[in-house]
Amino acid sequence: MIYKLLPTIEWDDARAAGHLSGTAVDHQDGFIHLSGHDQLVGTAQRHFAGATGLTLLTVDPARLGERLRWEPSRGGELFPHLYGPLPVAAVVEARALPADVPAADAVAALIG
Repeated sequence: MIYKLLPTIEWDDARAAGHLSGTAVDHQDGFIHLSGHDQLVGTAQRHFAGATGLTLLTVDPARLGERLRWEPSRGGELFPHLYGPLPVAAVVEARALPADVPAADAVAALIG
C-alpha cells in the first residue's frame, strides 16, 4: 500500500468529485505526492508539523496503473508519484488524524 496525507476538507471535496486532483503542492509539481510505508512518518514531520484537520489515505497502487511512477526525491530516495487524478475507488481506507496529537506521531500510531 501507499499513502497520501492531506487536509480533511480536501478529502471531502475529492469524495464528492470521485477523485482527488491534488493539493496545491501537487499542482505546483505536476503530480500527486504519495509516500511508501517507510516514508510516511518523515513526510508528516517535514510537511505537516503543527497541522491539524488531516486525513491519512491508504491507496492500493494496483488500482492506479501506469500513471504511478516511483521517482527520486529527498536524497535520491524513490517516492510514488501519480500523474493524473487519484480515483476515490483506489483509496482502501481513509482515517482522520486526531487533532491533539502531532501528525507524525498520529501517523506512526496508525501504520504501526
